[in-house]
Amino acid sequence: MKEARAIATETWVGKSIPRVEDGAILTGRGRYIDDLAIKSGTCHAAILRSPHGHARIEAIDTEKARALPGVVAVLTAEDIQRHGSSLVVGVKAPIECWPIATDKVRYFGEPVAIVVASSRYVAEDALDLIEITYASLAAVTDPVEALGEGAPILHEGLKGNLANERSFTYGEPQAAFEAAAHTISIDIRYPRSACTPIETYGVVAEYDPTDDSYDILANFQGPFSIHAVMARGLNVPGNRLRLRTPADSGGSFGVKQAIFPYVVLMGIAARVAGRPVKWIEDRLEHLMGSVTATNRVTRLDAAVEADGRITALHWDQLEDCGAHLRAPEPATLYRMHGNMTGAYAIPNVSIRNRIVLTNKMPTGLNRGFGGPQVYFALERLMQRIAVELSLDPLDVMRVNMIPASAFPYRTATGALYDSGNYQAAMDIATREGGLDELLALRDQARAEGRIFGIGYAAVVEPSVSNMGYITAVLSPEQRIKAGPKNGAQATATIGIDALGSVSVHVASVPQGQGHRTVLSQVVADVLGLKPADIRVVSELDTAKDAWSIASGNYSSRFAAAVAGVADIAARRVRAKLAAIAAKQLKADMVAIVFEGGRVHAGDPTKSLPFARVASSSHWSPGDLPQGIDQTIRETAFWTPPELTAPDEQDHVNSSLCHGFIFDICAVEIDRKTAALTIRKYVTMHDCGRILHPGMVEGQVTGGFAHALGAALLEESSYGADGSLQSGTLADYLIPTIMETPALTILHYESPSPFTPLGAKGVGEGNCMSTPVCIANAVADALGIRDIELPLAPARLAEHVFGEEPAPKTPPKAKPKPKTAKAGERALSGEGEAIVQAPRQRIWDMLLNPDELMSIIPGAHGVKRVSATEFSADVTLGIGPVKGRYSAVIKLSDLNEPDSVRLSGGTSGALGNGEGTGTVMLTEDPPGTTKIRYQYTAAVGGKVASIGGRLLDGAARVVIGQFFEALAAKAGGKRRGFNPIDTIRQFATAMGLIR
Repeated sequence: MKEARAIATETWVGKSIPRVEDGAILTGRGRYIDDLAIKSGTCHAAILRSPHGHARIEAIDTEKARALPGVVAVLTAEDIQRHGSSLVVGVKAPIECWPIATDKVRYFGEPVAIVVASSRYVAEDALDLIEITYASLAAVTDPVEALGEGAPILHEGLKGNLANERSFTYGEPQAAFEAAAHTISIDIRYPRSACTPIETYGVVAEYDPTDDSYDILANFQGPFSIHAVMARGLNVPGNRLRLRTPADSGGSFGVKQAIFPYVVLMGIAARVAGRPVKWIEDRLEHLMGSVTATNRVTRLDAAVEADGRITALHWDQLEDCGAHLRAPEPATLYRMHGNMTGAYAIPNVSIRNRIVLTNKMPTGLNRGFGGPQVYFALERLMQRIAVELSLDPLDVMRVNMIPASAFPYRTATGALYDSGNYQAAMDIATREGGLDELLALRDQARAEGRIFGIGYAAVVEPSVSNMGYITAVLSPEQRIKAGPKNGAQATATIGIDALGSVSVHVASVPQGQGHRTVLSQVVADVLGLKPADIRVVSELDTAKDAWSIASGNYSSRFAAAVAGVADIAARRVRAKLAAIAAKQLKADMVAIVFEGGRVHAGDPTKSLPFARVASSSHWSPGDLPQGIDQTIRETAFWTPPELTAPDEQDHVNSSLCHGFIFDICAVEIDRKTAALTIRKYVTMHDCGRILHPGMVEGQVTGGFAHALGAALLEESSYGADGSLQSGTLADYLIPTIMETPALTILHYESPSPFTPLGAKGVGEGNCMSTPVCIANAVADALGIRDIELPLAPARLAEHVFGEEPAPKTPPKAKPKPKTAKAGERALSGEGEAIVQAPRQRIWDMLLNPDELMSIIPGAHGVKRVSATEFSADVTLGIGPVKGRYSAVIKLSDLNEPDSVRLSGGTSGALGNGEGTGTVMLTEDPPGTTKIRYQYTAAVGGKVASIGGRLLDGAARVVIGQFFEALAAKAGGKRRGFNPIDTIRQFATAMGLIR
């Protein structure tokens, strides 16, 4: 069909027009999942999660929870297994992956039971009534140790913790290493980090027993290949799982693909309850039970010539995917497979990839997934080559870079880089970024004795993932048996109503990228309209909308793929409308012009309103020109032919587009505090054709802030027993505007020849480049080889101050802590208080169950088991964390009324603890009692993840409440309460006091 033209008085693509989305968001009118109305009778769910990193489930008693008024259903693994199936595992391995713990718990925070009740309040209360007997098992959280002999095994079917291993060879790496002048290596341990979007997971599920179908609303982002995983998990065909998404999402950064196990859980919960069920994840659940990025152990060796040129790389990558290998993992390990040489022309590569399971939360997609782990190793290596060969780092980078004349460029491992001029982009960055001034500033700072460094990073940012890259985890023979997988299909629908108004619908779920704004610009330019004339619908409904398994919003595919296919759909509509207008104007179709909301054949004075032409299919379908079926709705699908399946030699073009980023970072480290300050940060981006400069700047800034957290603050940390140690935002620190410096953002445009609009992705790049750029600056400042993230002052202190000297005055002796098991915290402390009451009265109260129940904060019941043994049931909380405890306390060494020794333990939703303590009473003067106590303890579980600052404050409050209540009950006021060495673990302390 001949192409009509759009001659706009003003073009829109490439301009920073106001965002359509902002009006609703900034005025509180966003339509997020928790804002949407629910059906009358909808119940609410709460999830009971494991307080152990690894334990066998011996018994679950839900009777008390079921009996609580308002509780509709209580589900355990038995219910999930009856109505569902194990989730798809990402590799061929003899393991199952249920969304709930079955025989045992394998990570802290793993779902164990679900309560469905009339309200979330009732559901949460019912969780406290579920009694679970665990048999604690040894845990393993280090990926290297998980492969060691005798390591605890997570999945018995594996006979170990290695889930998959593959090796690859491209070119002649062994010969290159043998011939090289130098072999230079780097060892990297890249830590886990989380996504922490402002909006957590949300699911509203309904089951229809009449046709065995599910209707589920969730803030799932895709990829929609996981729709098939969810359908299989619910034991229904795909056409019986209707999945809908809200119009707005409070961020994702990749994490909301991992909501799918909870979609399955809530779907089955609705089926069992016989009612719709709503579940909104709280912040603590998100930190312990969503997903994080993978942590990776990497050894990277390079064969290097005297001038710094690299002839071969050998990668040894050990990927820690946590307790379960959930789809789409091992995507993080294999997404970058075609990009393992980065921006450099390195002809020979060998790779060893291993996937290991540990007692940590399962992993998933996190902004830039795979890129940060690869580029941290590769760009640290480039800096090491420069240091060890006494070369300028920029010269090492330049001598290895792919020449501009080589594009499109095929890497050794199979990626097809579409376009670029890395040298020109670098030159602009160094010149306009003021590198000469920074180098002079570094010289001056060092002359003054300050710690100052400059780092660089050059990375290739892949976007529009090839669905087939994950199949590289399979051998060629296994891939042949499974069938080919490849491509990156995108879809868009243009609809025209009876008034000629235009609507756009794409199968991509927005999380802040500005879908409605950019798509209105793209379609407006094609149809000669204004963006305000275009309505963009951002919800997705799998039962009604056009979509494919590649649909969704991930791997920076919006500008390149989604906006591109919207352009294709709009051009198809325009071609049909041009044929209609040509008939109405009695003109040649090729002469038809769309301009300013009207349609003409070269003479604007003889034009038709766009709406009249566009609505013709509604009002006069019998008058449509021959060959034009309708213009009411046009759906376009687009699949780039460059994204082929991995070949027999394991070459794979992992992504369609490849942007380029070159960063410069200048840092200074304070000699007194070891605090790191970024003096200047320059980031150069080639993201192809820029569709909306303002939003590109926003994406770059957001990616930088995200990466800044990974570089300086964030780490998802676990104890050796599998307990989460970063379970609140008091401990898992994320950057705010106060920690985020201003950026110098520069651009170089090399439009992609592979995408309809020439655009490439831009939203993930700084997550790949910034952590290593900052690390290289720190390495330059301190002159050190090994860098481990996050670069907090505590980690830098040893390099700034050296080994800490021994104290001049020996510290005061403290009670010897109880010996702690691996992963537990050993604690000790002491304190005193003066109460205006006789000590016999205090003694009697401490040994009286009824009296204790009235003074212990949160006590539901205290029972005397024997003359010297008590049991207690207590609900306690630290900040936002609340849990129910069962405690047993034994008395010994009773010396009435002077002293008593207590020993015992606690267990509950917050974790576990055991210890011993002594309470001593002295009366002087008569009627005034001084109470002194000392304790030693060891604790583990969730409560150990609460940060020290929060624990200290909570301990003071809880202990203070106890003595206030004791004094009031005894008939007087307390004074002089002054804990020495404040308690770091109130739960254990309360177990001793009880």
